[in-house]
Order: sequence, then C-alpha cells, then structure tokens
Amino acid sequence: MMWYRKSPFTLGGGSQAQLKVDGLSAGYGGFLVLRDLQLEILPGLTVVLGPNGAGKTTLLKAINGLIARSGVVTLDGQDLPEKTHEIVQAGVALVAEGRQLFPQMTVLENLELGGWLAPKAERPRRIEQAFVDFPKLRDRAHQMAGTMSGGEQQMVAVARAMMSAPRLLMLDEPSLGLAPKMVDELLGIARRIADAGTTVLMVEQNVKKALAVADRGYVLERGTLVASGPAKLLARSSVIREAYLGAGKDPANKAATTTIDVANRRKALAANT
Repeated sequence: MMWYRKSPFTLGGGSQAQLKVDGLSAGYGGFLVLRDLQLEILPGLTVVLGPNGAGKTTLLKAINGLIARSGVVTLDGQDLPEKTHEIVQAGVALVAEGRQLFPQMTVLENLELGGWLAPKAERPRRIEQAFVDFPKLRDRAHQMAGTMSGGEQQMVAVARAMMSAPRLLMLDEPSLGLAPKMVDELLGIARRIADAGTTVLMVEQNVKKALAVADRGYVLERGTLVASGPAKLLARSSVIREAYLGAGKDPANKAATTTIDVANRRKALAANT
C-alpha cells in the first residue's frame, strides 16, 4: 500500500492531550447548530458520527476558533484560547473538510506553511520528518498540490497539520470522495498517529470503518448528543446498526425505515449502549 508505514509517526506533541467540552453552543448568524454539548476527548482516537446537518463540522470549527462559541472548552484542564492561531500554538491542529490546500503552491510550500509557527531552526527537521512519515511526498515535494489526486492531497493536508507538532489532531471527513482503498489507508494513518501519542478527534460519515479504528465514539443528531461509548459497543448497538449501517432495512420501504424520530432513537440508544 502506497502510504503504509509500520514505524510510528514522530511529528506530534510530547504528551497526549485531553479535551473537555462543557455546555458548548455554536452556530451561524444567530442560528444555533450545537446546543449545550458535553463531551470529553481522551488520548487515543475518538470519532464523531451522525447524519448530514448534525453539527459535526460545526463542532470542529467551534473548537478551532473558526466560529464563535459559548460554553467551556479546556485542553488539559486549561481554557482553550478563542483565536485560531493561539489554538494552534496551544497544540491543536485541524485538517478541514475538502483539505483546503493551496493548489498553486508545491507540496513543500504547503508543508512549510504548516510549520510557520515553529521556530525557524526547527522547520527543516520537521520537513524532513514529514517526508519520513509520508515517504511518497518526498518524490512529490516540488509538484503543485492542485495536480495531485484526492487521496494524495489528503495526505499533504494531514502532513501539513502534523508540521505544527500538535498534541490534538482534528480530522474533518478525511475519507470524503476517496476510493475505498484510500479510505482504508487514511483511517489507518489516523489510527497510527493516535498510537504514536497524538490525540485524534475525527468526524467521519463512514460509520463502519470509523468505528473499526476508533477507541470511542459520539453520535450527534440535530446538534445534540444522542449516544456515546466505546467504539466496539457502539458498533454492536442495534440502533446504530439500523440507523447508520443499514442493517435490517427493507429496501422496498427505504423512505419509511430511514426516518427515525430523534427522541425515540435517544431512548433506544441509551438502552443499547
């Protein structure tokens, strides 16, 4: 597999981060998407699941300071800053949905931007380590990022985020639009980054594969938390299987079976997790 690496990733923080969210509310233009959310991101890999419009991306944007938030967000017991550059300095990095690379810049230039806040003398070491962690990027160092495949661009985006040596890495839909083999590769990389000591918070719509690599998970619907627990238990939950994995659905009556009342689902999830 093109991107596989047995040895652990080196770029990352020196200690595993723990993020706590208490009473978080956030939205756009006065419209709240998240309401009084409470969750805790422990060392390892945590996945946030839910349908489109549930508030998953809004959660990551609020944590990263890209939109206004209310409530308390702490990183290792300390209040997380509200400005994005200060959040990066605190040890949090976000790989946004759609990768958000600079397409007319080379792979190397994109990586250099990822390490912009690092001491100048430290940047060459981080660049070299990025090429060790993502060996294919060394061969593509001077290629324009916009000319690469979707999977390759996602690798550049992850490598760029790791250039800031984060203790908490947030991934927003890393598998979006990728071929199944590349999805497996990306999620495997997220798992290895977590195993190497960087806490990973991942938003993902591929429920089955995300739960297979995660330690624990949360399920959001309409801006509220409806389930949480160890990933293996969530994967075995009958309601999760029916609502997100397609188990037990009647294809002849798909419209009726895919619409489940949130209040009833919350009760069922509580009984199954």
